[in-house]
Amino acid sequence: MKREEVPYVVTVPGRAVAYEQVDIRPRVGGIVSEVVYTAGRPVKVGDLLFRIEDETYAAEVAADEAAVKSAEAQLSAKKAQVERYTRLEGTGVTRADVQTAEVEVAEAEATLGTARADLRLSRLNLERTEITSPIEGVPSVPNVSVGAVVTANQSDALTTVTRIDPIYVDVAESSARIGRVRASIDSGTLTMGEHLDLHLTLENGEAYDRVGEIVSPGVLVSTTTGTTDIRVRFPNPDRLIMPGQFLRVDAVLGTTEANLVPQGATSRTAEGLLTAFVARDGKAARVTLTTTGSYKNAWIVTDGIAVGDELIVDGLTNLLPGAEVTTVPVTISDDGVVSDALPATGEGASSPVAGPGAAGASATRSGR
Repeated sequence: MKREEVPYVVTVPGRAVAYEQVDIRPRVGGIVSEVVYTAGRPVKVGDLLFRIEDETYAAEVAADEAAVKSAEAQLSAKKAQVERYTRLEGTGVTRADVQTAEVEVAEAEATLGTARADLRLSRLNLERTEITSPIEGVPSVPNVSVGAVVTANQSDALTTVTRIDPIYVDVAESSARIGRVRASIDSGTLTMGEHLDLHLTLENGEAYDRVGEIVSPGVLVSTTTGTTDIRVRFPNPDRLIMPGQFLRVDAVLGTTEANLVPQGATSRTAEGLLTAFVARDGKAARVTLTTTGSYKNAWIVTDGIAVGDELIVDGLTNLLPGAEVTTVPVTISDDGVVSDALPATGEGASSPVAGPGAAGASATRSGR
């Protein structure tokens, strides 16, 4: 094995969450007269979704408009009376008469204000018979049909509009690992990059071709799980990611020096420990590995294997600790395929090493 500089990748599971999601409810009651939208077809802010029968609300607007005109006429008459009484004061009109007329003007002004407020409310209710989308997104199948009776602010939504481009992915990261990363940065073993690149693996195992970013770093640690919630955001123009999906987020934090151990050369114990076999003095020895993530087809190993160790990558079936082994140098492709190493020739030739899949680790084939 030999140490080399590799990306420091942290992998955490996550769940997709809608960027925005709104339950659509009526703000006035009545009978649904039309379902305007098509489920699954994107809508924009202000697009019409439902109509509620508006005859009653239109009649209320007309009545309130008439009330406003009547109040305006009453106010005009009261003001004219004050002007007339003011001119005639002392010639049959007393000061008390003038004051009474002034009070009637104030009352008429209040009546007009109330009428105008009622008109604004009735017009607002009339507008609310047309239910529009408050956000850009995709509406779900309607929960009501034409003829259904709805009430203002009812508990059941008429539909739900969801925006999924961009889309959030919520992950829960161990506070212990966050602490280890910070310690690695402080000690200089981890060199942070200029940008934090976030990559995504979909449910089907395919790599997502968009790069994400952190929008809400965690600031609290759960007392029950010991994790902190982090929210990341990814572009989702093709709507490949849907809310509720389980995904895997790979965060490239920077670079570090470590040994790379091919994943095919490792196994896990019943306790979940990651182990591998190395050849020591002609015998197989099992070692327990400490990793910080993965790179291509290899684990990034920080402890458990040392520079110069001969890692056994093939012939692992039924291999037990202490078994005698004869090692043969091999190479490993990017896809993890093991093949015999070519003989070293030429000046300065060195011992065979693994190919890119093992990122330069010395690897051997067990020949029991």
